[in-house]
Amino acid sequence: METYESLKLDNQLCFPLYAAAREVVKKYTPLLNKLDITYTQYITLMVLWEKHDLSVKELGQKLFLDSGTLTPLLKSLEKKGFVKRSRSTGDGRVLNVSLTKQGEELKNTALSVPQGMQGCIPLSPAEAFTLYSLLYKILGKDVSDNFS
Repeated sequence: METYESLKLDNQLCFPLYAAAREVVKKYTPLLNKLDITYTQYITLMVLWEKHDLSVKELGQKLFLDSGTLTPLLKSLEKKGFVKRSRSTGDGRVLNVSLTKQGEELKNTALSVPQGMQGCIPLSPAEAFTLYSLLYKILGKDVSDNFS
C-alpha cells in the first residue's frame, strides 16, 4: 500500500494550489462580469494600466502566459475596444499592445474589484503575505522585485 502513497490526491502539493486558484477566480467572477471581462482579461488589463504599452512577448512574461493563450485574449479585448495591437515601427516582427481610451477609463470602474474582494479570502495580512511570497518563490521570482 505504501508504494502508492505518492499517488494519493491528498499528498499532492499541486492539487490544493490548483483548487485554491480556482476558488479565488470564482470569487472574482461576479465582480468581473459587471465589467464584461474574464479573470485573465482583468490581469492583462492590470499590467497595461501599470505599463501602458508592451510587446506581446513582454506581456506574456509578466503574466506567465504563452502567445497561444494571449493571442485570443488580446483579440477579445481589442474587439471590446479596451486595447489595440500594432506592429512595432522599429521591428515589424514585434507586436505591441496598448490601452485605448476606453481601456484606460475601465480602470476607474475596476477599482470596485479589489474593494469587492476584501475579506473574501480568510487569511490574516501576515498569512496572505507569507502565501504571496511562497507562490512567487514557486514561480522563481523574488517578491522584493514586485515592490521596486
